[in-house]
Amino acid sequence: MLEVTELRGGYGDLVVLHDLSLSVGKGEIVALLGPNGHGKSTLLKAISGVHPATGGSILLDGEQLRGLPAHEIVERGIAYISEERDLFTEMTVFENLVLGAYGPRGRPHLDRNLQRAYELFPRLADRRSQRCATLSGGEARMVAIARGLMSGAEVLLVDEPSIGLSPALKRTVYEAIRHINDDLGITVLLVEQELEYALDLAARVYVLKHGRVLFERSAAEIESTEVREAYF
Repeated sequence: MLEVTELRGGYGDLVVLHDLSLSVGKGEIVALLGPNGHGKSTLLKAISGVHPATGGSILLDGEQLRGLPAHEIVERGIAYISEERDLFTEMTVFENLVLGAYGPRGRPHLDRNLQRAYELFPRLADRRSQRCATLSGGEARMVAIARGLMSGAEVLLVDEPSIGLSPALKRTVYEAIRHINDDLGITVLLVEQELEYALDLAARVYVLKHGRVLFERSAAEIESTEVREAYF
């Protein structure tokens, strides 16, 4: 479904991604692991067009995405959920969710996807009229994920969903991602530092270091010692 080949990118003269290649099959959850600052978030930004790559190829169902602006990539079916969440904090939960369906892909299914969002995160239904500036970190993360779904995405790029959350909220968020994949059939490419959550959720894992794929393996075959050695 998603095929990244020899992708290159970075920030100014700083090259972060070095001919990086990976694939994500339809309906898979694939996790990206590795030390901080080694290209995981940069890769998601390059795929989504938020920070375009400088070389290589990004194919979604055989269609070239590299070079398209971010809003057109959303219309092709990819939603990027950043670590920073990027909510409109002075607007309500409901207004943020509706904005997720602003584009032509999401607009016809606004009511259906809004209902799905509230079923996925019942707390958001209770908070629908509350300004996002007043939400807890976990609630804000729920809004960010739900807003991505509102676009009608077939692929979610999720960056560090557990960061800063309590153990209970981490479990809530991860069970929601599992539901999104199992019940809605949405493909997920996930960046995560919490090894236990990532290996429990993902079918396959890529470990990145220095902007390159160090190795790729099924989650069941990964040993924590391998990942620790890659990190340190």
